Amino acid sequence: MLKDTIAAISTPLGEGGISVIRVSGDDAVPLVERVFRSKTKLSAAQTHTVHYGYIVEPATSERLEEVLVTIMKAPRSFTMEDVVEVSCHGGIVSVKKVLDLLLQQGIRLAEPGEFTKRAFLNGRIDLTQAEAVIDLIRAKSDRAFKVALKQVEGKLSSQIKLLRHQLVELMAHVEVNIDYPEHDVEEMTNAFIRNKCDTVMAEIERLLHTAQQGKILREGIETAIVGRPNVGKSSLLNELAQENRAIVTDIPGTTRDVIEEFVNVGGIPLKLLDTAGIRETTDIVEQIGVERSKTALAEADLILLVLNSSEELQLDELALMQQLAKRQAIVILNKIDLERRIDVETVYHYFAPERVVELSLLEGKGIADLEKAISGIFFEGKLEASDITYVSNVRHIALLKQAKQSLVDALEANEQYIPIDMIQIDIRAAWEQLGEIIGDSVGESLIDQIFTQFCLGK
Repeated sequence: MLKDTIAAISTPLGEGGISVIRVSGDDAVPLVERVFRSKTKLSAAQTHTVHYGYIVEPATSERLEEVLVTIMKAPRSFTMEDVVEVSCHGGIVSVKKVLDLLLQQGIRLAEPGEFTKRAFLNGRIDLTQAEAVIDLIRAKSDRAFKVALKQVEGKLSSQIKLLRHQLVELMAHVEVNIDYPEHDVEEMTNAFIRNKCDTVMAEIERLLHTAQQGKILREGIETAIVGRPNVGKSSLLNELAQENRAIVTDIPGTTRDVIEEFVNVGGIPLKLLDTAGIRETTDIVEQIGVERSKTALAEADLILLVLNSSEELQLDELALMQQLAKRQAIVILNKIDLERRIDVETVYHYFAPERVVELSLLEGKGIADLEKAISGIFFEGKLEASDITYVSNVRHIALLKQAKQSLVDALEANEQYIPIDMIQIDIRAAWEQLGEIIGDSVGESLIDQIFTQFCLGK
């Protein structure tokens, strides 16, 4: 299949300025040339040039589309194969007609992620860079985009390769000591093994230190907005989303279902869940909404409990505060523009002052304090420096933890004066686990699983 010439639409389907069809493979140029008419023959064109012309039906010479064709010859292309990109008018009908005609010439429809998979298999990028392409596409904030871009550029890959190189040097010294004990190449003392392993472990721990932040930037924080009806939950969602996403009225119980919206709060992506007001009700539809709210509350990473500061605390609100006291939760005292009637001391009994935020959504006050409170919970008050290498992929995090444990096992064996050829087993395991991150030692089934997560045409 790697020898096939493949094609797919690389732009989203629908109306737009242009639609792009990407073709890659050894026969990309001659197969596209069958249906392309221009002053310049594609087979004679220079690489990285753009050509104006028409896509025509070969049998009848009927013009189907007016296009621009870009040629990128191997190895100077994304896949390191000959790549032809056909840019036609945006729209479902036009791009489909051109793609169908290309497929009739013997080109195969690409599988999801197959272009990036070929870039990986042909050695242009490693596995961390390939996976970062997904993160780049799905980034929900500027910082998440920057993190993904650094990984696409190979910053994480270079650090993993450096760690593996250090372990290779250590293994080489061990091998020399095993094979040629009479040659004192470099004394393999306990201190030498410990120092080498400690150096690699310290770098792994530094990478893992960024894992929580990286994972949050990559996936967002699942955040449930909860509270009694008519306290301002939907208004908070609309304020954070900067649009009227939820219906806001003075009538309690307007929200009957869980509304989802991704928002960017101070550089932190939140997956907001605006829930139905939690209260006792005889309305069957509202009861279903309340049950869904309780489910969202149980599964959320962060809870924003909204209280009306102009009203006295209700029994169900006290129960919610007791329930959330040990969770990652922030209490929002809304409507501070009105006369305060809420018992603030009771709120502070359950939540530390940094977990309580006063808001007036009507006047737009307090949003900055909310951003600060969220950052304090998940980022210890601040995001890491923009040039730091974040580890955001769950697979990478798991393999780094495994590699660290292998080195811990090696150090424990070293302290117990176990023969160095046995210690070598743990060191090699760490080297292989780091290799799985960048794809140097990874099975075909895992590669297939990773690339099926990509969209068609990428």
